[in-house]
Amino acid sequence: MTVDERYMRQAITQARKAKVLGDVPIGCVIVYEDKVIARGYNRRNKDRTALAHAELMAIKKANRKLGDWRLEECTMYITLEPCQMCAGAIIQARIPKVVVGCMNPKAGCAGSVLDLLHVQKFNHQAEFISGVLEEECRELLQDFFKDLRKKNKSTRFAL
Repeated sequence: MTVDERYMRQAITQARKAKVLGDVPIGCVIVYEDKVIARGYNRRNKDRTALAHAELMAIKKANRKLGDWRLEECTMYITLEPCQMCAGAIIQARIPKVVVGCMNPKAGCAGSVLDLLHVQKFNHQAEFISGVLEEECRELLQDFFKDLRKKNKSTRFAL
């Protein structure tokens, strides 16, 4: 198992926590000096806010842990390609490396729809690696949405 796979497994563990809450299973860990210093998982439905993305939760915890808004020597591991808000937060936090499980062709902003991590006019860009434990990350999301569609279908017919 590679280092990236080891930390992505921890991000997947976080994603499963979101699934238990009924949220889209997206998980994130931030690593500094080969230690996980922050974890986060999607809590939008649970917390009823558009701001409760896994990446933002983890960034906030890492900022507290390091006592700085800059995360210049950290690596972020995320199960799904970040959206525009999270990609912007990654740039703002100066995170130099982002590792993703699977891409998000409908809303991803690290190469799918947009590539905010590599805009040369910004004062920071991030190295980006995708496809780490891709199948496992994708299946977690696909299973969640398949189950949600079944639940919604049975609810509609029950009325």
